[in-house]
Amino acid sequence: VEMPAAARPQVSVQGDAKQLAMPAVFLAPIRPDIVQFVHTNMRKNARQAYAVKRRENEAGHGHSAQSWGTGRAVSRIPRVSGGGTSRAGQAAFGNMCRSGRMFNPTRTWRKWHRKINTNQKR
Repeated sequence: VEMPAAARPQVSVQGDAKQLAMPAVFLAPIRPDIVQFVHTNMRKNARQAYAVKRRENEAGHGHSAQSWGTGRAVSRIPRVSGGGTSRAGQAAFGNMCRSGRMFNPTRTWRKWHRKINTNQKR
């Protein structure tokens, strides 16, 4: 709905003596859903990437472990080799294991930033 210039409030421009009709865009209601959307997505542009270490022997893969196979009445998860320590024979590598890797390790190539339309930011 377009308002005629005479119906809009008059405002003064700094550095000028004359009064002008306020632009109609300033009379439009502020939509809280758009404000929240823009604010949420602009905050995402300040984030930095993080991830667990992904090299071969890091983040849950720091042991030499092999499955014992079937026939030993234990699960087939890989088990830490060696002896002389309480860690020997314990399950390793799995996401359900103590000191194992996490499920679906975080990656640095996640979509961290968001592009927001300029008109929405305005």
